[in-house]
Amino acid sequence: MSSPLDSITRRDFLGLSGLSCLSLALAPLVPPPPYGLGTPRGLGRVASSWIGLYKEPSFRATRLGKLARDELINILTHEVADDGPSHNPVWYRVPDGYVHSGRLQSVRWEPQIPKQAIPPGGALFEISVPYTRTYRQADPASEPFYRLYYQSTAWVEALVVGADGRAWYQLVDDLLKVRYFTRAEHLRWIPPGELTPLSPDVPGHEKHIEVTLADQELRAFEFDELVFKTNISSGISSNEPTENGIPTTTPSGQFYVEIKMALRHMGDGRLTSDLEAYELPGVPWVSFFHLTGVGFHGTYWHNDFGRPMSHGCINMRPEEAKWLYRWTAPTASPEEMRRIGHGTLVLVN
Repeated sequence: MSSPLDSITRRDFLGLSGLSCLSLALAPLVPPPPYGLGTPRGLGRVASSWIGLYKEPSFRATRLGKLARDELINILTHEVADDGPSHNPVWYRVPDGYVHSGRLQSVRWEPQIPKQAIPPGGALFEISVPYTRTYRQADPASEPFYRLYYQSTAWVEALVVGADGRAWYQLVDDLLKVRYFTRAEHLRWIPPGELTPLSPDVPGHEKHIEVTLADQELRAFEFDELVFKTNISSGISSNEPTENGIPTTTPSGQFYVEIKMALRHMGDGRLTSDLEAYELPGVPWVSFFHLTGVGFHGTYWHNDFGRPMSHGCINMRPEEAKWLYRWTAPTASPEEMRRIGHGTLVLVN
């Protein structure tokens, strides 16, 4: 007798939830986008335990209330506030007031048609909805694990039929090597064409990266010509080691990109459903350059670039970290989870 977790056949696939009719009228495991007053220009997810809702775009204005983690709100407009803060003066007007942009992730609601053919070694996917819950089995009644967030990445090993008769993906955690499951329509397959190397004709020794910690700025150069610049968030200053023995200050000096991973589970390394736990599965587009595990990577848990925020790594916007991942050596293939090699020069000062 076949198990509901057996790999999906083409017949199964076409029968799932009316997908033969390309139906995306699927009962979501995450809430649909909210609808407020006015015409929204975007959708935001609260990325911390809570953020304040203010009457005006200022932390000194009257606080009207709090918005809790993972609440979704319509962004009507954005304003650059005179009151700052200076490193990030962008505020969003939302239906009931103003919120600062620093702890609000810009997200989209883009459910996908599940990909039937998963290569034997698995494939790289990206979360395409504000968030999705994972489970021990392909069954919403089974033990819950992490939430995976928009623009984080995941390694999919199989498409299966869930206990609810719908399409689920089997994921593997790159750190813990455990398997778990999530709804397939919440993940987007990343085609290899999205990861083709950038400037492959430029000799490796003619590319380098400069990070200026005082300015919280990253610059990339080809033949000493600036080709990319952005603000980042480096490590919070600390001379004392943390519980793992590694200080949170980003190290200064001359380094090289040595390991690249399209996804990495960072944090304490525990299986949990606790939204406040220090667990960051699916950190995207990681380019490690220091032996303690410091590297560049995309960040989905804050949007407050321009000041130190990390445990030592260089936090970047996911799309910018992806650009750097494609631009730096060693070149990582879309079919592999890890690439090791002596790569692009990194200067941190």
